[in-house]
Parts: sequence; structure tokens; C-alpha cells
Amino acid sequence: MPLRKRGPLWHYRFTINGQEYAGSTGLPATERNRKAAERIEKDQREAAVTGRATEARKDFATAAGEFIAWCKDVEYRNQASTAQRIAVSFASLVAFLGDMSVVGIGAREVEAYKEHRVRVNGVKDVTLRHDLHALSLFFQYAERMRWRDGNPVREVTMPSDANAVRIHPLTRNEEERYFKAAFNVVDRAGHRNLYDVGRTMINQGCRPEDAMSSRKADLDLEAGTLQVQSKTPAGNRTLFLTPESLEILSTRLASQGPWLFPSERYPVNHITKLNNSHDRACREATVAWREELEKAGLAAEAKEANISFVLYDLRHTFGTRQATEEKTDPFTLAKIMGHANLRTIMKYVHPDEGAQREAMKRYAEAIQRKKIRRVK
Repeated sequence: MPLRKRGPLWHYRFTINGQEYAGSTGLPATERNRKAAERIEKDQREAAVTGRATEARKDFATAAGEFIAWCKDVEYRNQASTAQRIAVSFASLVAFLGDMSVVGIGAREVEAYKEHRVRVNGVKDVTLRHDLHALSLFFQYAERMRWRDGNPVREVTMPSDANAVRIHPLTRNEEERYFKAAFNVVDRAGHRNLYDVGRTMINQGCRPEDAMSSRKADLDLEAGTLQVQSKTPAGNRTLFLTPESLEILSTRLASQGPWLFPSERYPVNHITKLNNSHDRACREATVAWREELEKAGLAAEAKEANISFVLYDLRHTFGTRQATEEKTDPFTLAKIMGHANLRTIMKYVHPDEGAQREAMKRYAEAIQRKKIRRVK
């Protein structure tokens, strides 16, 4: 019998060409684990035939380390943010699957991971989708390395794009309260980095890194433009600055070094993150809003008041307002925001029910004006 119970674990034993192979699957000897143990036995048998038995026993944590190094040094060497995003996902994956054999991980284990992340960690669909996508890439790599066959992620349900989108275009009220708080977030050098980057984003629709990595040489005061140097051809573009953006960026020319947003610690580099400053502004804006409502005797409303979004949502806010309020055509909007296709731009456009109702009202009025006859 190729699979047997020895102590608390499932073990395998088989003979090929007169040579016996035996070992532990590392799985508790329960009926629930029988199929996973059988997969390990099968892979060990195939590995013995092909001479890769040692690789077949590779645990997930060890294999994950090799995969992450490959992502960083080979596959995504020119896409550092992608490699980093995969590494972040694998922190939780290794914590949950680390001791398991690579060949012992099936759809049941992936489903268990999904349940753990949602129920225990409370992650949103967008985070879970990132984790499962990273895990799927790992199993594709594992197949090429002949560590195992099959990709169990393909056997489970992944959150849809629609459910995994975490986007929050700001209302005018949220914008006003947030930037009032952001204006008071000042670094030791006296710079209002969060306020200046945020206002540039909501005025121009640029990414945070577009603003933070801007050089002084990219700013043309006379033309009122900023040249964006991006990692994609579509992202390399000219921003036609609003008066407010031009005023903000022109004051940054007095800073040291070549950057409009130099790092406080290392002026030879530009700033790269504003997460802590952003979170602080959100907290302070929320507290101020709730206090204002409580003073007005609106205790119930005060409990619901909350300013909570990610910095990137300022870009989404720009795209939504351009499309729904200013009626900017999608081709022009894609060019402004640095996208190569219209499918991508749709992620940044979020017309609410009121906008849809107004569009249908205008359409109905147009039909009436043209006096189109109905067939009765």
C-alpha cells in the first residue's frame, strides 16, 4: 500500500526498479488529508522516476524564498513595485502555508487560506485578490521548476475585478476637511509635502509618484507645464497646470537639490511615501468633523462621520469629476492621466446614480426636442 499511517502522520512507501522509497508527507493522518497525502505520494513517485525526489519534498517557505528572489532579480527586475507587491503578499502566505510541502498544497488549502485572510485578518477583496494572484504566479513558477504539477489557485474562486476595486472619489465636503487638516502637517524643514502633493494630484490627476519624483528642470513656469517622466510610454506626458498647481510647484523651486519634493533626510533623493502624514490628516479631519457635529447636537451623525481613503483616491477623484462634471471625453482624459487605453481609464471614472439619472433626463429631453414619433 503506497500510503499508510505511521504515528500521527501519513507516510508513503513504494518501490521502483527494486529500490524502495519511503518518507513522511508531513500531513496529519486524517481522512481529510488523505487526498493531499496521495498527491504528495504521486509526486514523489514521479520525482523518483525523473530523479528529482529531493525537490519534491521542498517546503513552501523555502520555495517561496527562491520564488521571491527570482521575481526581484529576474522576472520583475525593471518593475520594483511589482516585485515588492508580490513580496508583501507572500508574508501572509508563508505565515499560513510555510510548513506545508509544495506538492501537498491543493485547492482545499488555498480555500482555507482565503477563509483565514477574510475571517481572521479581515482583509478586503482587493488584498485577497493580490494574494491569490501572487500565489498563482508561484505555482506557475513551481511547475517550470518541476517542483510539482498543477496550479490549485485555478480551482478556487477569485474575487472579481469589480469587487476587488477599492476606490473612493472624495466629496467636496471630504476634500475641504481633508486638506484643512493636511495643511497643518508640516515636516521639520517647514515643507507641506502632503498638502502640496495632494493638491497637485486632485488638480492634475497625476499619480503620487508623478508629483514626488518631479525635477525642477521639468517645471516650465512660462509655459505653465510640468513634464512627467514615467515608467511607461503613455505615462510620459505634459501636465498643463492649473493656477493653483503652478503656484504650489513654483514655491518648491526654493528647496535644495534637483527635486521639487526633496527628501528631508537625504536631499539628493526625492520623497517616496506620505502614508504616515496622510493617515494623520485623515484622523485629524475625522476628529474635527465629529466635534463639529456633536456641538451642533448631531450625536448620531457624529458617530458616522469619517474621513478615510488612500492617497491614490485623489487621482480617482480627478478622473471622476472630469468625466461626470466636466464631461471630458475619455480619449482626452486618458491622455491627461497617462493611460494607453480606454479600458484602464474606466477604473478612474465612477459616475454616481445622480449623474446617471441626469444623463437619462438630458437624453429624454433630446428625444422630445427632436419630436421622434413613437409607434403606437
